[in-house]
Amino acid sequence: MYDVVIIGSGPAGLSASIYAKRAGLKAVTLEQNPMSGGQVLNTYEVDNYPGLSGIGGFDLGLKFREHADKLACEFKEASVRTVRREEPEGFTVVTEQEEIKTRTVLAAMGATHAKLNIPGEEEFSGMGVSYCATCDGAFFKGKVTAVIGGGDVAVEDAVFLARGCEKVYLLHRRDELRAAAVLQKEVMEQPNVEILWDTVAERIEGDEQVKALRIKNVKTGEEKSLAVDGVFVAVGIIPASDILKDVAECDAKGYLQAGEDCALDTPGLFAAGDVRKKKLRQIVTAVADGANAVTSILEYLQSRTV
Repeated sequence: MYDVVIIGSGPAGLSASIYAKRAGLKAVTLEQNPMSGGQVLNTYEVDNYPGLSGIGGFDLGLKFREHADKLACEFKEASVRTVRREEPEGFTVVTEQEEIKTRTVLAAMGATHAKLNIPGEEEFSGMGVSYCATCDGAFFKGKVTAVIGGGDVAVEDAVFLARGCEKVYLLHRRDELRAAAVLQKEVMEQPNVEILWDTVAERIEGDEQVKALRIKNVKTGEEKSLAVDGVFVAVGIIPASDILKDVAECDAKGYLQAGEDCALDTPGLFAAGDVRKKKLRQIVTAVADGANAVTSILEYLQSRTV
């Protein structure tokens, strides 16, 4: 019987692992992928994590895991199928390999990339359509690419691609970007980035590889085709909360409804990081969630032993 099972090994899960170990809890962190770090691994450069300005996302993820390993935190590579609540209290975390008993569960599964759901997107996935510029951008050196989105990730992707691509189109359905002001300034200073305002993608075209992107101006209704070699989709994320659908309440978008204490309505169940409903989803807030969650878990466990 564990005190806590932490599901997910992104910044929130790794932070929680460290805090749980330091608190003397019997904890295990389950990670679906062979490498810890979550989405941070796909970030080219992290410029807003205090004390580590300009560090690569991959390197930051390694540092998080190295810290956990130094403390001898327990990890298991496992894909979680569901979480089952037991009576009178506690949970069973069901993985593909085993069933794990625990007094509490910390959900830190993060989120996945949202899709456009337009013709050609699935067909050309991996053949010109990508959801990670830092992962696949090197394949498009000297070529023409399009980035779809208007938030921080989309703008960061456009800036990153501009360093190696001949031309980058940035498509946004509105007439102003949602990204941070410093990122907007940076992308607008790139001579080979063209922003297409009030524009949506209608269809991705090609043969064996992407050749063109059919676009539409939402104000004028004008449609045209852009000759591109690659399409990078950055239109948001979807919380990976499905495994908790039987034991936790989510909002309309699927985010787990936990406050700053990271506690869910179900006693003994907690959420941290991008899977939690909150205003700001950044590495630093995910790390803070991990610490807050363990503090709440400690209080919960202590209340059960009084």
